[in-house]
Parts: sequence; structure tokens; C-alpha cells
Amino acid sequence: MPSALPIADPAPEDGMLPPTVAEGAEQRDLGVYLHVPYCRVRCGYCDFNTYTADEVRGVKRSDFADQAIAELDLAARVLDAAGLPPRPASTVFLGGGTPTILPPADLARMIGAVRDRFGLAPGAEVTTESNPDSIDAAGLAALAEAGVTRVSFGMQSAVPHVLRTLERTHDPENVARRVAEARAAGLAVSLDLIYGTPGESPADWEASLAAALAERPDHVSAYALIVEEGTKLARQIARGEVAPVDDDLHAAAYEAADARLTAAGYHWYEVSNWAASPEQRSRHNRAYWTGQDWWGVGPGAHSHVGGVRWWNVKHPHAYAQRVGAGVSPAAGRETLDAETRRVERVLLETRLREGLDRELLTPSGRHAVAGLLADELIEPAAAFAGRVVLTLRGRLLADAVVRRLLPD
Repeated sequence: MPSALPIADPAPEDGMLPPTVAEGAEQRDLGVYLHVPYCRVRCGYCDFNTYTADEVRGVKRSDFADQAIAELDLAARVLDAAGLPPRPASTVFLGGGTPTILPPADLARMIGAVRDRFGLAPGAEVTTESNPDSIDAAGLAALAEAGVTRVSFGMQSAVPHVLRTLERTHDPENVARRVAEARAAGLAVSLDLIYGTPGESPADWEASLAAALAERPDHVSAYALIVEEGTKLARQIARGEVAPVDDDLHAAAYEAADARLTAAGYHWYEVSNWAASPEQRSRHNRAYWTGQDWWGVGPGAHSHVGGVRWWNVKHPHAYAQRVGAGVSPAAGRETLDAETRRVERVLLETRLREGLDRELLTPSGRHAVAGLLADELIEPAAAFAGRVVLTLRGRLLADAVVRRLLPD
């Protein structure tokens, strides 16, 4: 989530949506994202909407669950008034921030509120993010009892000096402990890794991959470090205190990740994500990539329903004031026209293993497919079947591929 909110149309105080959002809703899943904007410390590379104090301008962290539940009440009213059919939530995702900085009982109440307002679909995926040092065995067991089915641990690296550069504070050995405890609680496990940290050598990255694979997680995400403007890390690089990110090392690290993960039996299904089986893919994230409906709860959270997208005020104080007054916390919204939706499909679906239907492209975009084939950026067999599927080299150059598919 970028630090600056987009500029668009004002959002109505009652949060009401146009009746057009109900069109085709039976064919779309509903997901719920719960953004817990609190962390114990703020990592130097992080540009997410997070806060480290227990109290921010009179708003207490301990009150957050009640605020989130108030927004869920609003969501239920708005979706019903728009004529949307009743749909149980297919996925719930607790992100942040560090959701598990809250007591498990608070997270359980939030999940319970989703269940009470919308229902949970049979086999619903309920995920929480967690740092390895922000939860224990008892907490994981309590979350499983509350309905969590999956936990995504922010491992990032197994190498102490890399963690220090990232300002991650957990003990690397806690990852194995937490994975074992999550397994004992019956939870599926995903591990998040970051590559390309200044000072990280190829051997360091190989060590992190080996440590992650030793835990046999169900899912692995590997993200290239992006230095966001305004972060502490960006200032350190600008002052020459930390080396800049090396794009060539990024590419080599990605190739190493794909080789190691593939050899271990994992399959890529989105540029930065690998799963041990199709059932272990992140269904919640897939909903984002395929344009499903989701309601984002919490400061700065984004939502999308039926082609209408909106985002909440960022500061916890402003958010608490609005939900406490019974009005929408949305700061702005936009209604996507057909061309915008088509472009976004190209941007997102190109990154998926299933690829992009070539019919979504304009004539000039379809013409570009031949050049992408010649450059070995997309798979020939898929192209013959009318789809654009990235090769490994194509994944490394995904942004360039999209630019060729969406010419000016």
C-alpha cells in the first residue's frame, strides 16, 4: 500500500454504492481484508500504513477490534442496500502491520464478526500474517480455534546481517519454532522472503532459500526489495550509508529462487509466488489479481466491488472518528470504465501461470505477441492456444512485457 493515497472522486459519507455493482455478482467471490495498522517496530524498508505506538492521538490499539467490527457493520448495510446477493466470504485475510500484535481474542472477534455479518463459505481460506516473534504456540492454537486456516510468516531472510539491514528484529531460529507450532495447531504455512537487500550475497540468499525449504512450507513468496521513496532505507542509500540495490543481483536471485523451489516440488503460479500444490495457492491474493470483490477494513485499506474501488483514510485517529460516528471511513473512490478494467486485467493476469487471454489485447497488442515469442519471453505452446504465459525470462522482464502488450 503506497504511503500517498490516490486522488479520485469524493466518497459519500454513507458509503452507498451504485446499483451497477450488483451486475454479475453471482459470478464473483467476496473476500474480506482486515488491515491491522500496528507493529512493534517499523522496518526501514517498509512503506505500508503502520504505526508503532500503543496510542496514536488518543486512539488506542486495544480499541481497534471494535473499530473494525463497526466498519464490518457498515459493509453489511452497504452491500445489502446495493442489491448484492448474499455471499459468504470465500477468503479472509488479516494483514498489516502485524495482526498478531493484537491479542488472539481480538483477532477472533474480528473473524467472528465476518462470520456473523456475511458467513464463511465452506472451506473458506482464513489467513493471518505474523512475525515469528509476535505469536507463540498458545496464540496459534487460539487462532486456529477461531477459524484461521493459514498463517503467513514474515521470514524475509535467515541471515542475521541481512535482517539487520532490513531492521527485522526476530531471531532467525524462531521461524522453525513457529512453523512447528503452526503445524501442531493444524494451520497451513506460508513463508515470505525478500531478496536483493543491500549487502546480501548470492550465498546469503541461497542460505535463506535452504532454511525456508527445510521447513517444508505449503507456500513461499519471494519478493524483490523495492526501495520506496520516503523510507528510512531510501534515505540511507541517498546518504551513501547503504549500497544501492543491484538489478543484476535481483535477476540472479530470482532465477536461483525459481530453480531451488522448482527442484523442491513447488510450482510458480504468480511471478512472486510458489505453492506446493494448487490447493495451497493464496486464494485471497488471487481474488485481487482476477478482479473479484473484496471489502478492505481498517485505516488505509482498499476495497473493490463490481468495478467501484475506494480506499479508507489512513490515520487511525481519523478512521476511529468516522467509524465511531457511523459514517464511511472512505477517503476517495473511483468507478472503473471498461478500458481501465481491461488494462488492469492485462497488467495483473499477465503475471499469472494461466496467463492472459490474447483476445483482451488490442490489435497492436496482439501484434506484439510475435515479437515476445521471438524474444522467448512467452511460452510458444500457450501462445498457439491463444494465451500469453510468461517464460522464466519473461517473468524477469514482466514489466517490459506488459509495456509491449499495452503500447501507447
